[in-house]
Amino acid sequence: MLSAIRRSNTWLDRESMMSSLEKNIVIGPNKRVTLHFSVVLLDGTVMDSTKAKGPATFVVGDGSLLEGFEKSIFGLKVGDRRSVVLDAEQAFGPYNDDNLQRMHRSKFSEDMALEPGVMISFADKSKAELPGVIKSVEEEHVVIDFNHPLAGRDMTFEVEIINVVDADSQAVQLMS
Repeated sequence: MLSAIRRSNTWLDRESMMSSLEKNIVIGPNKRVTLHFSVVLLDGTVMDSTKAKGPATFVVGDGSLLEGFEKSIFGLKVGDRRSVVLDAEQAFGPYNDDNLQRMHRSKFSEDMALEPGVMISFADKSKAELPGVIKSVEEEHVVIDFNHPLAGRDMTFEVEIINVVDADSQAVQLMS
């Protein structure tokens, strides 16, 4: 597959290949978006980023991104960059004490390391994987935290938009 188009003896770069219409498509419902992103805690700790990997692609509303992250990029188009602070409610939700569960030690195998911070995989009622982190170990019980590790944390969502097309488009996605 050719990585560029030759026209009038001139090689066109990726920007030149995009029609003015494609450059002006904005992010909203029914759009397929390719972007670089970083999730950064307010203390500067980078929790996730695509910058060292390749960009991520998703369809708005497909559940790949949290709703708060998605809404923060509505209206952006190719080439736009945005850095937005999301409060915990818009990001991974508030910390919920109801997601702490006390379980009897007998529910765990004897050879399992039961220490605070250890992540354990459980199955919910529908047999889907449900991760939990040991919060504390008592004499007869283990307290498991089923909150998302970033629940209750405000954070910055930084994005650079690489490509935006209609979700049902057969257009080739442009990668940086």
